[in-house]
Amino acid sequence: MSKEPIVIDPSRSGRLDRRSFLKLGAAGAGTLLLLPDSASAATKVKTAARIVIAGAGAAGLTAAAQLAQRLEGAQITLVDARKAHFYQPGFTLVAGGIKPASYVVSSTRDYVPSGVELIEEAVAEIDPEGRKVVTATGKPVPYDYLIVATGLRLDYAAIEGMDVEQIGNNGLGSIYHSPEKAAATWQAMSKFADSGGVGVFLRPGTEMKCAGAPLKYTFLTDDHLRRRGNRGKAEIIYNANNKVLFSVPIVHEKVRMLFEERDIRMNYERTLAAIDLGKKIATFKTAEGPVELQYDFINVIPPMRAADAVRNSPLPWQEGNWAADGWIEVDKHTLRHKRFDNVFAVGDVAGVPKGKTAASVKWQVPVAVDHLVAQIEGRESQAHYGGYTSCPLITRLGQAMLIEFDYKDNLVPSFPGIIAPLEELWISWVMKTMALKPTYISMLHGRA
Repeated sequence: MSKEPIVIDPSRSGRLDRRSFLKLGAAGAGTLLLLPDSASAATKVKTAARIVIAGAGAAGLTAAAQLAQRLEGAQITLVDARKAHFYQPGFTLVAGGIKPASYVVSSTRDYVPSGVELIEEAVAEIDPEGRKVVTATGKPVPYDYLIVATGLRLDYAAIEGMDVEQIGNNGLGSIYHSPEKAAATWQAMSKFADSGGVGVFLRPGTEMKCAGAPLKYTFLTDDHLRRRGNRGKAEIIYNANNKVLFSVPIVHEKVRMLFEERDIRMNYERTLAAIDLGKKIATFKTAEGPVELQYDFINVIPPMRAADAVRNSPLPWQEGNWAADGWIEVDKHTLRHKRFDNVFAVGDVAGVPKGKTAASVKWQVPVAVDHLVAQIEGRESQAHYGGYTSCPLITRLGQAMLIEFDYKDNLVPSFPGIIAPLEELWISWVMKTMALKPTYISMLHGRA
């Protein structure tokens, strides 16, 4: 494996003139840390309401912080067993050899607001009729209002032959599993970049967090091969689960063109069904039947579904595209449950057309919180979530496209006239690798 340090040369990574860079600096802090107007509040609302937040990841912690800032006297309780907090947008950076595993790990308790109780147990049951959450030890936690922020479950078991313990060995990678496995994936990918061969990339047939991540990692692998002079020894194959590479048509076309330029082979309507780790054979389900691909390196991204406690509750969609995987049935603009008006869902578990990114959490939570607070006050909230999602799509080391879009697949750039969303720019890379984590931490503290 190459021990050479990764060197980024801004001169070959997209240009941004000095005036635009300074303009971005002035506008950036305000834009990145901006709260939607509907979520602002001048004074605290006095209430004795019991509010339970199921899940203490990005969405749950952000909701707790904003509720603590807006309410006085409320009993706010977070329920989550995981003591470590993971900065999940950084997993791709770890797996790309850009950041160490420690970059994405901190402590959940570091972000729990003063006055908010954290129950360090797993959510085992959600009973919206009885208005209670039950923990893994059987402890009932009653509520007047519930925010479900349980994230999602990585269903590796749905892939026949998959063994997560083998991630990092024999050409097997998977960037989503954990910080440790993301680092192990980097070791496996780096070995591949040193030697070449066949690299297989894919996305699952389910909804998933950060749907751009599989594309980013394909681009990063391609660039590592090129930097080591081994691109000519490698074949890279990307397998899309449907007929597009990205759900936004104009972004799909841009990625398709870049893949074509960089000689990345594209297959459509293929989902990984099985893997033979010994023989290094991946079997994909297609309309024509199973197709096998021999690989030297593969980045496995498993199907993603709601946590069992959610799937086994009355909260998921009862029919439609999101019913099978357990996503919660909420109004896509208010994040309020369609059948239980004192229940909200934010983050990955919400059954909405877009929104499984940290950037979505930043805009979803203030809306859900404002509707909850308005319900306590007996007023109507006008807060509205339009589906904002952001994907800083890395296209090579030192370059990225800052893609922001909404429910209608409109591009909604935060820096119009400064950062063109479909241009590969160094500044977009800087935002992904340096600027976004501080903004994310501010979000957890209720300041973004």
